[in-house]
Amino acid sequence: MTRPEADQPLAQSVKILIAGGFGVGKTTMVGAISEITPLRTEEIITERSEGVDDLTGIEGKTTTTVGLDFGRITVDAGLVLYLFGTPGQDRFWFLWDELARGALGAVILVDTRRLENSFAAIDFFERRGIGFTIGVNCFEGAPRYSPEEVRVALDLDEHVPILLCDARDRGSCKTVLTTLAEYLITRAVA
Repeated sequence: MTRPEADQPLAQSVKILIAGGFGVGKTTMVGAISEITPLRTEEIITERSEGVDDLTGIEGKTTTTVGLDFGRITVDAGLVLYLFGTPGQDRFWFLWDELARGALGAVILVDTRRLENSFAAIDFFERRGIGFTIGVNCFEGAPRYSPEEVRVALDLDEHVPILLCDARDRGSCKTVLTTLAEYLITRAVA
C-alpha cells in the first residue's frame, strides 16, 4: 500500500537571500515572514567586537548573526521559498559565496542612517548577476527618503525595484518578496 503523499509531486523550491549590511534588519525580516520558527545563529555582542564591528547608528544592538538565518514560506502545494539571511559584518562575508550558490534572487535591506553600508551588498549581487530588490527598512527616527532619492544615492539602474518597508511587519515583507518575484520573472522573460 502506498501513502497518498507518495503520489503527490514534490514542491519546487526557490532559494532567496535576505542580505545587507550590519544591523539592517535581516534577522527580523526572516523572523517576520517565515512560517516556521526560524533557525538563527545569533550571538550576544561583547566587548570583543569593539574596534571590529561599527555600531554607529545602532548603538542599542545587542546580538548579531554569526552564520545565517533560515526560514521557509510555502506559497502553495507546488512552491516553497527558502529564505537565507546573511551575516552583515565584514568578517563573516566569506559565507556569502556559499549562501548565494543556487539563489534565484535577493532582497537587499538598507538603512538610510547608514546608506554607505549598502554598496558592498549591491556590488556582490551585481557582480554575480543575481537579481535583487532593495528594501529600505524604515527605522524609527531614521531620515525618510523616497525610493527615487534612494536610487540616486545608491546609483542603481531604473529597473531595480526599491520599496520602503518595515522588516517587523509580515505584510510589508510579503510585498517586498512579491515584488522580487515579479522582478525576477520580468528579467527571465526579457
